[in-house]
Amino acid sequence: MKAFRIDAPRQGGIVDVPVVQPGPGELRLAVSWLGLCGSDLSTWRGANALAAYPRIPGHEVAGVVEALGPGLEGWKPGDEALVVPYTACGSCSACKAGRPNCCRNNQTLGVQRDGALAASIVVPAGKLLRVPGLGLRELALVEPLSVGFHAASRARIVAGETVVVLGAGGVGIGAVAGAAARGARVVVVDVDQRKLELARRLGAADTMDGRRTDLVEALSALDGGEGPPVLIEAAGQAATFRACVEAAAFAGRVVYIGYAKEPVSYETRRFVQKELDIRGSRNALREDFEAAAAWLLADSSRAELLVTRTLPFAEAARAFSEWDAEPGAVTKILIDCAGGGE
Repeated sequence: MKAFRIDAPRQGGIVDVPVVQPGPGELRLAVSWLGLCGSDLSTWRGANALAAYPRIPGHEVAGVVEALGPGLEGWKPGDEALVVPYTACGSCSACKAGRPNCCRNNQTLGVQRDGALAASIVVPAGKLLRVPGLGLRELALVEPLSVGFHAASRARIVAGETVVVLGAGGVGIGAVAGAAARGARVVVVDVDQRKLELARRLGAADTMDGRRTDLVEALSALDGGEGPPVLIEAAGQAATFRACVEAAAFAGRVVYIGYAKEPVSYETRRFVQKELDIRGSRNALREDFEAAAAWLLADSSRAELLVTRTLPFAEAARAFSEWDAEPGAVTKILIDCAGGGE
């Protein structure tokens, strides 16, 4: 079968790889739609420290069951599903705490192991999720949204609270949706007007252009000068990491999803003076997938708003090159893999 493989920074193309037969407890999924993630772009650029070359990217997967492993029940050929793309060892401290999303030994599809930008993929049946009412294209959008929904869950948002989301890319938009779904008043910060407009259409009450204002001052003025009680950082910038701590209300909560691209220096007394809760947020739990899917099901127009462009499997290299050249213009690229990997 055909797969798209990245062989070196900004070098990759379609290659032939063996078709894998599913073993006990596994099935083979014909990939229909594959969403490209920021981690895939980092691998393309040579900036993903977790990925080695060569690597088949892709973990935002929707497809159709085409073959079952020996004795597998509960699934049949033709069933449509999305993939939960993370592994869990079951024995590390995170797994024992019921948080397999941050398993110490996690291997995400397309990052630490080969992914799903291919004709098909073999996965454990327990990693599939059905969502009646969502089409295959919509199913491919659930995983990136779920990461933002998980961040909203980590923030312990209470209805009526002001929640600031810094960064309105694919994951940040998921945080906007997740916070709005919990009844928050969401304020979004970004430097791209197109993304700010999208955030407004998907639940943000207000937006700020991060280039046109003193960000800490503007955020600190929220809630009558108390500052926001919740901030979710999804931009991955040192300045926004610091801004969260500086602007947060006393007794506030800060959740970091993004990876800063450089070391971050803090005025650490803010942590203590404000008694801040500072939390990381990694991947998502099954309940986050379910919440994100329910959000998509509630309004059929939301999926189309999220997709910047779609391209056929044969043009995957073009997708990476164009995104690399103009990253700010993209919220989500979907690759149509159906029939393209034969």
